[in-house]
Amino acid sequence: MKYRKLGNSGLSVSNLILGTMGFGTETPEEETVAILDAFLEAGGNMIDTADVYGGGASEELLGRWRASRPDSTSRLVVATKARFGTGPDVNDAGTSRPHLHRALNTSLRRLGVEAIDLYQMHGWDPLTPVEETLSFLDAAVRAGKIHYVGLSNFTGWQLQLVLSTARAMGLQVPITLQQQYSLACREIEYEVVPAALHNEIGLLPWSPLAGGFLSGKYTRYNVLDADGTRYGDGNAMFRYIGKTFAGNEHNWETIDAVREIADQIGATPSQVALSWVTNRPAVSATIIGARTMKQLDDNLAAAELQLDAEAISRLAAVSAPTPDEYPYGRFGSLQRDRYIDSSEQALREL
Repeated sequence: MKYRKLGNSGLSVSNLILGTMGFGTETPEEETVAILDAFLEAGGNMIDTADVYGGGASEELLGRWRASRPDSTSRLVVATKARFGTGPDVNDAGTSRPHLHRALNTSLRRLGVEAIDLYQMHGWDPLTPVEETLSFLDAAVRAGKIHYVGLSNFTGWQLQLVLSTARAMGLQVPITLQQQYSLACREIEYEVVPAALHNEIGLLPWSPLAGGFLSGKYTRYNVLDADGTRYGDGNAMFRYIGKTFAGNEHNWETIDAVREIADQIGATPSQVALSWVTNRPAVSATIIGARTMKQLDDNLAAAELQLDAEAISRLAAVSAPTPDEYPYGRFGSLQRDRYIDSSEQALREL
């Protein structure tokens, strides 16, 4: 396992993070515990969950596991999230001060910790002023209940608004952003990645294998019927993702390239796809999911895999997003370029 700074903080984390969305629900507890132990043994030191995963089952399982292994888990970096609905009341969702107060205390109790290392807003809340959310998070940091603040599923302008507001008010500034990012989903490179680089925000890609699409287990004919997969087992969200990716020939060209590179270097398609995204600009660490020990073992090997320049260039080219002319295509890009030498501008416009 390799280690990196988490955003621009002083905290060092493994370049792979273990995601626990299915723990306590999709994966039996006995196997989940084995996966957690193996991740720690391999050098992983950060685990990500959320208060809505399994209705709280994921946090509760992690709390039991940590309590049973206090010596080996005492320095584990624990991340969780809040924002989505946790109950029937109208205020059981969002990033308002009352909801976050209840959500944070509940997560602390379930996880059995005095402080959450990275507390993330699971999504943008259009009904709550960012000043209210940021002031609560700042107070929670000062109270010792949170060490660092993070965001998830924010657009570029939302990310910049939150960061600029926090700095203007002298409040705790978020250090990370969780986003869907993979060879099959690169649109965040238009606005989010530049904003993250500008602000030294650490990206934490989720679904780096596009819900399993980039694992190489699918063909054009069995995406929604493959047994033992998130696409084929009836998970509505992943069936939607699978249908979306499968309907794009561009993505099949990408997976073909991933398979060929994997064969050439003696790796698996999953390892190639994970290595590519983990080493992208602004990425601090990639969130991997493992429903079985076999999946974990395969994914962990990607932590040490470094693709050569030729493979990186090929994957970047074949998977490049294809925007329309404006605002992210060639015509729109011309409106934002500026050159000291006018001949460079003329060449660009040819």
